[in-house]
Amino acid sequence: MKNTLFVATALLSLGATPLLSACLGSGADIPQREELVKQESERLNDWFKARYEEQLARSPMSRTYLGMADGMDQLDDVSQIAIDEEMALANNWLNEMRRDFDVDRLDEQSRLSYRLFEVDIEDQLATHAVSQNDYVFSHMSGPHTGLPSFLINYAKVDSVKGAEDYVARLRAVPTYLGQAQARAEAQFQNGVSMPKFVYAKVSDAARNVISGAPFEDSETDSPLWTDLQAKIGKLDTTADRKEALLADAKDALLTYVQPAYISLISMFDQQAGTATSDDGAWKLDGGEDYYNVRLKHYTTTELTADEIHEIGLREVARIQDEMRDIMKRVGFDGTLKEFFSFLRTDPQFTFPNTDDGREAYMAEATAIIDDMRTRLDSLFITKPKADMVVKRVEPFREDTAFGAFYNSPALDGSRPGTYYINLKDMADQPKFLMQALAYHEGIPGHHMQIAIAQELEGLPKFRTLGGHTPFIEGWALYSEAIPKELGLYTDPYKEFGQLGMEIFRAARLVVDTGIHSKKWDREKAVQYYLDNIPNPEGDVRAEIDRYIVWPGQATAYMIGKLKIEELRKRAESELGADFDVREFHEVVLANGSVPLSILEELVDDYIVNAKSETK
Repeated sequence: MKNTLFVATALLSLGATPLLSACLGSGADIPQREELVKQESERLNDWFKARYEEQLARSPMSRTYLGMADGMDQLDDVSQIAIDEEMALANNWLNEMRRDFDVDRLDEQSRLSYRLFEVDIEDQLATHAVSQNDYVFSHMSGPHTGLPSFLINYAKVDSVKGAEDYVARLRAVPTYLGQAQARAEAQFQNGVSMPKFVYAKVSDAARNVISGAPFEDSETDSPLWTDLQAKIGKLDTTADRKEALLADAKDALLTYVQPAYISLISMFDQQAGTATSDDGAWKLDGGEDYYNVRLKHYTTTELTADEIHEIGLREVARIQDEMRDIMKRVGFDGTLKEFFSFLRTDPQFTFPNTDDGREAYMAEATAIIDDMRTRLDSLFITKPKADMVVKRVEPFREDTAFGAFYNSPALDGSRPGTYYINLKDMADQPKFLMQALAYHEGIPGHHMQIAIAQELEGLPKFRTLGGHTPFIEGWALYSEAIPKELGLYTDPYKEFGQLGMEIFRAARLVVDTGIHSKKWDREKAVQYYLDNIPNPEGDVRAEIDRYIVWPGQATAYMIGKLKIEELRKRAESELGADFDVREFHEVVLANGSVPLSILEELVDDYIVNAKSETK
């Protein structure tokens, strides 16, 4: 079979009408039709570009994250008024696109862009309609930890102007955090409060930001002060100028940052006094509808909570059978639950809980990714140009950060993609899971998909930079198994680790729906995990706490992975000996992130075209 790429051939599969209306004729009119299609498609893409720039202009922090130099002295407007205004703009854009562009006169990629923009805006409007139940702050995310992390990781200080901009952002902290605090206080007045256990976590995380010098008499510097001293210290300027900049920075920390955090901490402590221990979305006003909207958003499907719960139970049982086979191979005599306990407690499966142990973990994780990088030609046609690195989560946010996560590279190449690993307690990062985890967060997982999407040419930015959780996380989970095809899981325990990562996501379908739809309490969800998956108890409790404050998100991974696997099996069955895994991966990745229903249409169209090529 010749190497033909069937990407974005969505003309018929997307339910489109013919390219041009019948009045344009046919035959001799083909050049005219082609010119009209070109003009309309260019006009729509210009419109997308203008909307993207309009949206980006509203977010100086997004511009910094993308590596842009303007707005480095500003923070975003995160007030309720600004959020509502953004949704009003999005609704206006949707109506404008539908009114001003003829979808029948677009080329294939532009038609796909039209449909994706339409689907994405409709989803944004639906989620905004129930967003009064989204927690402004949580122990997993929020402005209180997101802001210092943003400044430390993305605020460039490569000039005196850069240092001055950083200080200007510090002076804007009371407004930024105050706007978020006002939203949280309004929510609380309307009966929306986090579960009681969350308040101590968010309060501690906020205190971590203003612990140490210059906020208190301490030999240890606070995270922001450490960052500022390091960045300003490297500047190519006079000692007097550096000293003046540091003085301004210290004043900004004490005069602006500290009071803003004290105000937040006071709010957290006050609200904790009347918060309840109810965990699920069911406790909220309109909680059932809210959770259904979140499930649709995070799966891009119409699956109900009961259907997702049953899929989870079925997948857990399937994976446990595969785990028992590995137990036999390693000669373990006991039950699966006893094997889990063995993996959690035997010291052979963890690095030492020391700085040397953390360095050893980082080195091995980097080596795993570097090795996989050399093997991509057999699996992929397009590879990312952007580099990626492995970094440890900063100590100030270890208590609240995910166990592992990925941040995308800067568009200008100035910052690589980053796989962050939380190494606070090495018992929570066992050796047998590290290989699958590195594949998930790095290559061929998140870095492969996200960097390729960013580098796609000729597509609107909302497609190259946007994302649908089941596609992104489904791809990363699917990617954990790809190296198995190359024999890269080097011993049975690491094979078990891959299954452990998979069952972890399958069990999420059970516990997320259990908590938010079936009224499971926190301990019931924890016990289900301890009985059915091998993860350490500390990791399990952190994960359950995450699902409680982030309803529905945890369901995206397995639902997305199952759909990608289903589509691959369909392509393999239909194409037989002509199936090429590199072409299949190209179809999946070469359009950027898409909802699962549209991915299915693209793959089905690829199969039809591939069959026609072989006749």
